[in-house]
Amino acid sequence: MTQKPQKSENAAAVLKVFAVLESLVEDRRASLADIAQRAMTSKTTAHRLLQTMVDLGYVEQETDTEKYGLTLKLFGLGARILRGQEDLLRVCDREMGKLSRAIGESINLGVMDNFDQRVAYIHKYDSAYNLSMQSTLGARNPLHSTSLGKALLAFRDDEEIRERFAKMDFVKLAPATITEPETLFAQLIETRARGYAEEVEESEAGVRCMAVPVLDHTGKSVAAISMAFPLFRFDEARKPEYVQRLTDAGKTASLALGYPG
Repeated sequence: MTQKPQKSENAAAVLKVFAVLESLVEDRRASLADIAQRAMTSKTTAHRLLQTMVDLGYVEQETDTEKYGLTLKLFGLGARILRGQEDLLRVCDREMGKLSRAIGESINLGVMDNFDQRVAYIHKYDSAYNLSMQSTLGARNPLHSTSLGKALLAFRDDEEIRERFAKMDFVKLAPATITEPETLFAQLIETRARGYAEEVEESEAGVRCMAVPVLDHTGKSVAAISMAFPLFRFDEARKPEYVQRLTDAGKTASLALGYPG
């Protein structure tokens, strides 16, 4: 009985630490007052946490402005995680580069974040156009509203898909966001059959995306590659070309990772 309050206090402390970290990710450089407000904690608590992070080398404080910012030590931890996916990044980068040169639109690589049922963006090629869809490395978007998420989900077994659905919030984010699990499940079956996923204004108004899975040796999706278009620039007459280039990229990357085909 006496351990439960302690566990609760420990969990609350951890949540405050990450709230402070996330506020620094958003603001780059921020004052103590701003960090405390964004992290929804007191200045005293925020200051104590920040000083500990400074001592550990994850945060630095500017002497002139007294604002706080993250150091590259935290980036180093993330880089170590990605280093374990070097093969994935290498083979996908090659195919993404080809797509970027051929199509000129934004090309993204995403993996499934198992913690909160989102897709995390880990690599990208920006569009050649001034007006384009910009993604942020490390950003995460819901699985249910993105072509990347659909491509990742479709190439998992049905039982796993249902289990993930139970943990997802089908929030409406754009004009055509799918909010019914059964509707999404039907789309995933279709995606699996044709080999690529689509979404039109499901994640963001005025945006159309297509994505293909990258499969491992068991045929399970480990990543997905997408093209993102402003809706007005999507050329319907070129859609067969887009599909062919995208599916070729996914197949080549998958074969390089050991997928038997």
